[in-house]
Amino acid sequence: MTVPLVVWDPRMLGYDLGGHHPLHPLRWELTWALAGELGVLDGYEVLEPDVADDETLGGIHTPAYIAAVRHASGEFPGAYGHGLGTDDNPIFRGMHENAALIAGGSIAAARAVASGRAQRAVNFCGGLHHAMADYASGFCIYNDAALAIKALLDVGVAKVAYIDVDAHHGDGVQAAFYDDPRVLTVSIHESPLTLFPGTGFPSELGSGAAQGTAVNVALPAGTSDAAWLRAFHAVVPGLVRAFRPEVLVSQQGTDSHREDPLADLNLTIDGQRTSYLAIRDLAEQFTGGRWVALGGGGYSPVRVVPRSWTNLLAIVAGHDLDPATPMPPGWIREASLARPDIELPSEMNEGTTGLVTFERWDGAIEMTVDRAIADTRNKLYPLHGLDPHDPRD
Repeated sequence: MTVPLVVWDPRMLGYDLGGHHPLHPLRWELTWALAGELGVLDGYEVLEPDVADDETLGGIHTPAYIAAVRHASGEFPGAYGHGLGTDDNPIFRGMHENAALIAGGSIAAARAVASGRAQRAVNFCGGLHHAMADYASGFCIYNDAALAIKALLDVGVAKVAYIDVDAHHGDGVQAAFYDDPRVLTVSIHESPLTLFPGTGFPSELGSGAAQGTAVNVALPAGTSDAAWLRAFHAVVPGLVRAFRPEVLVSQQGTDSHREDPLADLNLTIDGQRTSYLAIRDLAEQFTGGRWVALGGGGYSPVRVVPRSWTNLLAIVAGHDLDPATPMPPGWIREASLARPDIELPSEMNEGTTGLVTFERWDGAIEMTVDRAIADTRNKLYPLHGLDPHDPRD
């Protein structure tokens, strides 16, 4: 395997929506610090991003929206429209440049993987999957995930599979490619009946020639590690195998964690780590290892995000950490200074061996999550020539 790439530029920390906003750049800063302290970054080449230009951003976003973001970035008074200036998406000085820098990182990562410069690349500051073509949404200004996929298609990648494990539906990416049969968008998230953005039902299938390429697994609130993994393995590998992508792009939001304040799933660090291993297996089996991993949501910036994404970085690089690795003293000091009110974790895991076991779905409706599995399989599997009732498919 070629040396993996990690996108990093401290300027990306300028994507700061305000001191009390849930999406705080401290989560990225502490991830970088933890991965560095544990030696995880030693196996990476750092990819310094450029600000994506308007033409590139225009591959997903409208000129009017880009102009509005530019205008709002100067904090000029006035009504901006396009979802800007709301509680979720407040304006801040330099907003355009910082958002376009994060987007530029994901685009550069995708191009590097497409060209063969690297087999795998990570931009944990990316994964801003709610931004729509003409408006900001869900803390997201530019949709770097969609832009990365567009960059892959533009250089001749025939098929891309996008897997989104954020607790919130990956609505912006789904919308960008809803009628494009070259892109399989898979989102496994908390039910839209109980969580923003209120979309992501199994009946959202894609349109026209792309029918069957939008995949949604809507999990009940409270879903824990074993049930989440049961659903993932019952739906995702079969569809990825049938689709035959050339590159895998993943969005690795950590807000599925049981401590996250903005969602109601019940995963642990160990469950999330196990899901990262499963996604790596999919890349190794179906895309020759070609994998672009992005960040996403996650609003426990000290206890959860740094540990989850440091595990992600280790797994992408193929140098998995011992789950019982102690938290390094230097990181403890830095985190304590940043958030003295938070009880810090002592290890990289949460009390297990780090690998969560689960019972695989056998076709029966035995657990609460099995209804979600059956709903998605019944709608999607026949469109790919698969048997929704056969757990071997």
